[in-house]
Amino acid sequence: MHIKELSIAEFDSLAKIFPLSSYYQSSCYALLMAEAGYDYEFIGYVDELGVIKAVSLILIKKIGLSIKYGYAPKGFLLDYFDYDLLKDFTEAIKSYYAKKLCFIKINPEIAISEIDLKTKITNYNQNIIVRDYLKELGFLKLKDNKYFESLFPRFNGIINLEEYKFENLSKNTKNKIRKGIKKGLVFEKKSRDELDLFFEFIKRKKDSHSYYYKNYYNIFDYHGMADLFLVKIDYQQYLMNSKALYDKELEHNNELTEKLMQYKSDTYIKEKMESDKTLLSYKNDIEIATKGLKDNKEVYVAGAFVIRYLNRVHIVISGFNQEYKSFNPNYFLHYQILEYYKNNYKFVDLNGLTGDFTKMNPYRGLNEFKLGFKPHIYEFIGEFDLVLNEHDYHNLIKKGLLAKEFNKKTKGI
Repeated sequence: MHIKELSIAEFDSLAKIFPLSSYYQSSCYALLMAEAGYDYEFIGYVDELGVIKAVSLILIKKIGLSIKYGYAPKGFLLDYFDYDLLKDFTEAIKSYYAKKLCFIKINPEIAISEIDLKTKITNYNQNIIVRDYLKELGFLKLKDNKYFESLFPRFNGIINLEEYKFENLSKNTKNKIRKGIKKGLVFEKKSRDELDLFFEFIKRKKDSHSYYYKNYYNIFDYHGMADLFLVKIDYQQYLMNSKALYDKELEHNNELTEKLMQYKSDTYIKEKMESDKTLLSYKNDIEIATKGLKDNKEVYVAGAFVIRYLNRVHIVISGFNQEYKSFNPNYFLHYQILEYYKNNYKFVDLNGLTGDFTKMNPYRGLNEFKLGFKPHIYEFIGEFDLVLNEHDYHNLIKKGLLAKEFNKKTKGI
């Protein structure tokens, strides 16, 4: 059994048949990372009968003056539960890269637990045995990230579209979506021409430049795998909705006034005060919508970049204009994404959240937002380094080069 290099066509066709298939293990992702300074190789592990039992994209980059490391994003593609296969593959890849690389980093997309949405209790499953297998075979388990310190989040929210229904969303989420609709929000699919506009919504979240996302979109779009969505305000619809709501509430307010003239009730007084506040709010909406129509400008308030791969949709990154937070554009955006894909795909990956469900969590707002869509919350196995040259590896640690290379500066997913 041995390692052999694969062509792009061979790799892409084989990678799709493995249960852990991911767009991170694709030639498109290799091309994207090449723009970020990585070299790449596609390898296959062949048994005695010539059958390819494992494949992987290996990204290669220099760290320090002369040392190189490898990275298999989302891990090698093979059956991790077949211990003998995993052992033989590990020995083969160590031998193949022993003189080329200092270490190879992996972060397999193996879910070792699911978090109960109600109790927040962690329920571990049989997949956790893979962690033991990897340790036994010499993979160094890195520290579990508490928030978003690793290359990928440790926890992801994934929605099974076969289970998804608007009625099942949290009450708060449904209310915010309805408010967004009332304020005239419109969901639009866009092209690369609007990428600069989209970047305005996410530039505060990551230290990536706009050209990174342009490359990201263009590479995957060329292969029919990328979508860009924006949310704008339809001021005409906003005005019509606001007037209708105002008229309905005004009728209710007049009824309360008549009741109070006949009978002074604390209940009626409270209802009248609430109705007055509601009327004032709708009047303010009418003024905003009227001004928007007069200015005759297109106002976009949110956007999302999405990758489609096999039966799964990945919300790579999304963002919104904080000035329009009261319009709930991010809730409306994600709801529309679910509606857009629900009949043609099986899963939507909401991307990362944290396993910290306390009130002290600095990402509590992000957690609550994603939890409102009632996803399955999976904890993944984490990051491992397969060290091929211990002397160089420990020198990299001492010099702080490993920390510098893999320190994430993400401000929010």
